[in-house]
Parts: sequence; C-alpha cells; structure tokens
Amino acid sequence: MSTQPFDTPPYGVPRTDPLGDPRTVAGSGPSANGEALLELESVSRVYGEEVEVYALRDVSLRILPGEFMSIVGPSGSGKSTMLGLLGVLDLPTAGTIRIAGQDVSTLDDTTRSKLRGESIGFVFQQFHLIPHLTALGNVETALLYRDIRPKDRRERAHEALSQLGLAARAHHRPVQMSGGEQQRVALARAIVTNPLMILADEPTGALDSANAAHVLEIFRSLESPQRAVVMVTHDPTVAETARRKVSMRDGRIVADELREDVPA
Repeated sequence: MSTQPFDTPPYGVPRTDPLGDPRTVAGSGPSANGEALLELESVSRVYGEEVEVYALRDVSLRILPGEFMSIVGPSGSGKSTMLGLLGVLDLPTAGTIRIAGQDVSTLDDTTRSKLRGESIGFVFQQFHLIPHLTALGNVETALLYRDIRPKDRRERAHEALSQLGLAARAHHRPVQMSGGEQQRVALARAIVTNPLMILADEPTGALDSANAAHVLEIFRSLESPQRAVVMVTHDPTVAETARRKVSMRDGRIVADELREDVPA
C-alpha cells in the first residue's frame, strides 16, 4: 500500500503529522493528484421538507487504490448516511459522487445497480447470509447475475472461501458455523467479484474480541494496490487499525489522518 506525504492536502480539516504537528491546509484529499476509485465532492444529504435535517453537510472525500481506511464517529455523526452514499445505495441532495470518474447521478437505476455490483463488495455487521444455502452457495450469490458458467462460478466461490481459510466449511450452512466463520463467508462473498472497493459496516460489531481481531487481520490482508478497503465504525479501537482514519461529527468530516504507526 502506498503512503502519502503529510503535506499532501486533505479536506481543509486538521490532520496530525508523525511528529505531532497539527496543521490545516486546503485541498481535496490525500494524494490529490492520484486517480480516486470513489470520490465525494461537496456532498450534502438533507431529509425532510418542511423542516430540513442535514445528515451530511458539504462533505468531500477521495478514496484511492490501495487504501485501508476507517470512517469513525458517534451515533448521529453521519456515518450511516455516508455509508449509503459510498455504497451508491443513496444519492446526495447536492454535490457529486464518482466511481472511477463516473458521475453516478447521471446513470439510470439499472446502470447504477450494475456499477455498484461490479465496483463495491459489501460486508455487514449481521452477515446477511441466506440460511438454507451453504457457505459456497452464499458466496456464489454474488455471481448469479453475471455471464459466468455455473462450474466457473462455483470454482471462483471456492477460491474465495479458500483465501479466507474456509475451504473445509464450504458445504456447511450458516447455523453450523461460528460468528467469526459467518463473517468470513460474508467477506468471501464481498471479494469474489474482485471489486474496486470493499465497504464494511461495523464488521466486528457482532463478534467477540478474539473473532473481531481475526477479522481485522483478514481485512488488513485484503489490501492490494488496486483495491481500497473501507470500514465504517463507531468503535475507536477498530478505527485505529486502519492506515487512514476519517473522523465524523454532526454530518461533517472533522479530521483525516494518515497514521504512520500502523504496520503495512
């Protein structure tokens, strides 16, 4: 994973360099000259008509290939809204969202769904596995609407499970697996499509501390020069495991840190 120099501009918010010198500089994000996988530009999300409530207010964020990143904040900070926008599950009231340079608001629903399916792998706190399917079958569901032969689909699903140490559990149903194993199945389902970005919503929230630590190690192992890994969490301990930590409060980004003390 590439690291960026401290004085690469963030978003006009404080960031602390490795020597502890807090500064605020203007710009558009770490590695501002790099090509972003996903970009939010001056994005706001407003709910309500008579009384407007700003869930996000004028947020800009660039996510680059190779980044392992956390987005952290307390309840009501805008994390859930940010998650929906990053996952292209929602559209902004104002501003622009781009995936690999493509403005998603210009696309119809079908094209936007296809782009989302090809570009983003989702991992959720509650796993969202289909109870009557095996681990292999659950991973295969991510490939069902692609032009892939069933045999090739099955092979790719098995490879994804093997990558996460679950080859021996491929034919077990979720009820026959531990919480940590179920989360790894969900991770296999997310990576089997080879997405540009893995987007995880509280990925350790339903796990005990041992399984949570294991899953975070797996997330770290999924980093690649082509892919970004983004975790949305309220847990500061989980957020500290990422190389880049974006902190939110009251619908805004209040800090964006590149952390040199996190091992590659």
